[in-house]
Amino acid sequence: MKLRMRLRTALTALAATAFTFTVQAQIKIAIVIPASGPLTKTGDMITQGVNTAVELVNAAGGINGKQVQTTVYDDGCDPKQSPKVANRVLDDKIHYIVGPLCSGATIAAAPIYNSQRVVAVTPSATSPALTDGNDYHYIFRTIGPDNEQGAVAARFIIDKLKPRKVAMLHDKQAYGRGIVNTARKILGREGVDVAMYEGITPGLKDYSDVIDRLRAAGVDFVYFGGYHNEMGLLMRQAREAGLNMRMMGPEGVANDEINSIGGDAVEGMLVTLPADFSAVARNAAIVKAFKDKKRDPSGAFQLTSYAAAQVIMDSIKAVGDDPTLVAEHMHKSTFQTPLGPTSWKANGDLTAFEFQVFEWHKDGSKTLVK
Repeated sequence: MKLRMRLRTALTALAATAFTFTVQAQIKIAIVIPASGPLTKTGDMITQGVNTAVELVNAAGGINGKQVQTTVYDDGCDPKQSPKVANRVLDDKIHYIVGPLCSGATIAAAPIYNSQRVVAVTPSATSPALTDGNDYHYIFRTIGPDNEQGAVAARFIIDKLKPRKVAMLHDKQAYGRGIVNTARKILGREGVDVAMYEGITPGLKDYSDVIDRLRAAGVDFVYFGGYHNEMGLLMRQAREAGLNMRMMGPEGVANDEINSIGGDAVEGMLVTLPADFSAVARNAAIVKAFKDKKRDPSGAFQLTSYAAAQVIMDSIKAVGDDPTLVAEHMHKSTFQTPLGPTSWKANGDLTAFEFQVFEWHKDGSKTLVK
């Protein structure tokens, strides 16, 4: 009797252990974002997109019997910190990431991820320097590069706005400088008078010296490359100084926080953004999943982040939890994501992506103008 009881106990323990291993079996995806600092809210867009995609997959039973777990890593959008974060991801034995958010941070970390066979899909880093000539096999993005976005902005300025004198400002970082330089080349080629081109120092509270130079140059339009904090301050301080000029920026300025920073001056701001994929009928179920969690699917990066997580998970389901096989599968496949048919060129850039021009309003809404 005692022997049978011991055997039954041992078998029960073994079954419980096996059940525990089954429950705990997970596929891990890192979300690398600025979880602190001035771009935290932009990082939240990415977290919302990834978590919505993961929650839907887990609710449907996971991937090949495994649940998907996400972990947030904070790189502060800092190129000095992002390699350290990349090594933390490696130490934690995670083979897939969505991110990083910022171009400079992504460029700094990409060689580490690529050399260590970590599949990294950035939904937001747009600098062409990430993919140009680097021959990365494991680095992808689910957003178009700055040369495409800058071209959309430049054509809009030339064809629709026809300003007399343009100022082009950037924040001296890879993202901001890159997109401004692309637009500047096109404007110059078309004969638009670029009366002022310079970098500003991010993080300052007073840009009155820049405002004075804009006034002296007789500028009636400003194109800015950078993020919402600096754009908001420039608009507000220009308005307070009595300058009547319109401003335009890339998707990095499209953050609700710009409304509190810029105040009434944000009304009518122009911004290039990914097309509003939340308004596409085929995405109705995904949009509902966002809204059920009280998340906004219509921001700059929520659906590009959803797509980034989706292509990773779809690939794992197709070929198994092996980053080498996942990368190969992504390179040769076309995925149906909220962005539409999604596939990549050899360098990890999308084969197609749509940017549009929106007019921003001080209540945080936006209106498509192109």
